Amino acid sequence: MEEKNTLGLIHIYCGDGKGKTTAAVGLCVRASGRGKKCLWTSFLKDYDSGEFLGNPPFTLYMGKPVRQFVFTMTEEQKKVVSEEHTNRLKAVFQKATDEGFDLLVLDEAIASCNLNLIPIQLLSQLLREKPAQLEVVLTGRDPCAELVDLAHYVSEIHPIKHPYDAGIPSREGIES
Repeated sequence: MEEKNTLGLIHIYCGDGKGKTTAAVGLCVRASGRGKKCLWTSFLKDYDSGEFLGNPPFTLYMGKPVRQFVFTMTEEQKKVVSEEHTNRLKAVFQKATDEGFDLLVLDEAIASCNLNLIPIQLLSQLLREKPAQLEVVLTGRDPCAELVDLAHYVSEIHPIKHPYDAGIPSREGIES
């Protein structure tokens, strides 16, 4: 059995509530405060959000920004995004392995799988074959049973009340 300080586990932050990405950032802050190397990539986002500005507590592995909703994309646009997401997923696991990262965050990887932009079989395989010490975080809504089974932590964020429901739009530095 792995020593408890070197055993890398799999986390899922899911649900309909605000805070999945924020929880992953919080874990990066905690890990980096303890001297751990953190690697982050986001799927289905354009990187125009506060967690990517300034000096984040992680190395950002940016892909091509996605600036439109998938449901508005043509089949050809979806194919291009799928190829980029799939290639980036492979590359970020390789980088995490080759460079000895302690924590890898795959922000919105669950959504990308649910939209068939990342093959679930590939993500599951990479999670099963990850280095023993690599901690991995997946965020997004509605994780499939296969991902839940692979995970050691599954935390669901459920909204009770949200200002958007009262007509208050997203605020810079709070929601974005």
